[in-house]
Amino acid sequence: MSTASSPLLGSRSPRELALALLGEYVLDDPDTWVRAGLFIEVLEGAGIQPPATRAALDRLEQNGILRRERHGREVSFVLTTEGAAMLTEAGERVRNPQPLHADGDGWTLATFSVPEGQRRLRHRLRSTLTWEGFAPLRDGLWIAPGVVDLQRVLASLLPELGTGLVAFHARELDGFPIADAVRTAWDIDAIHAAHVGFIDAWSDSAVADASTALSMRVMLVADWLALVR
Repeated sequence: MSTASSPLLGSRSPRELALALLGEYVLDDPDTWVRAGLFIEVLEGAGIQPPATRAALDRLEQNGILRRERHGREVSFVLTTEGAAMLTEAGERVRNPQPLHADGDGWTLATFSVPEGQRRLRHRLRSTLTWEGFAPLRDGLWIAPGVVDLQRVLASLLPELGTGLVAFHARELDGFPIADAVRTAWDIDAIHAAHVGFIDAWSDSAVADASTALSMRVMLVADWLALVR
């Protein structure tokens, strides 16, 4: 597959691709060191230029997902404990036969207030909620289908949040349908289009146009995870 002709190449972020590579081929042995050159080679096969790959690796290190060391002339990276835990959860979702199926009935709602001076905490909270299927329903009120175990998914954040977050499980009342609110929280048409786009992109003809099997596998996993996260 040439980088000029394929719509698949360069269409996803280097961060997503690097994490897909780690999740597929490193997570089973998380103490494995991966050369920066390997990341660059695999991501280049997915249409990502080396400077963008290096920048993504720097950010993953800054965010506590990776740790780096220089081994001779080579810079290598290894997963941190936090990074391995994150990829383990992502891997479970990738391999789940029903990744979009909600657990239980009703809705889980979470409302929070995080001081302006704790922007990093707010970002981590919003990112975690989004990963767990939540979407903002109103200012400071997030909603997810089914029952979400927030004690588990927010375990690392709860000590910092204190009483700043309140969560509850609810059902809609007769006469007050929630369908319109759900369409406000999630762009259903865009979600549908993304699934159709995934099927179109990964048709047999697209796969046959692959440059390397490894780069293509990493692209596939990154695309699938983008749908189910």
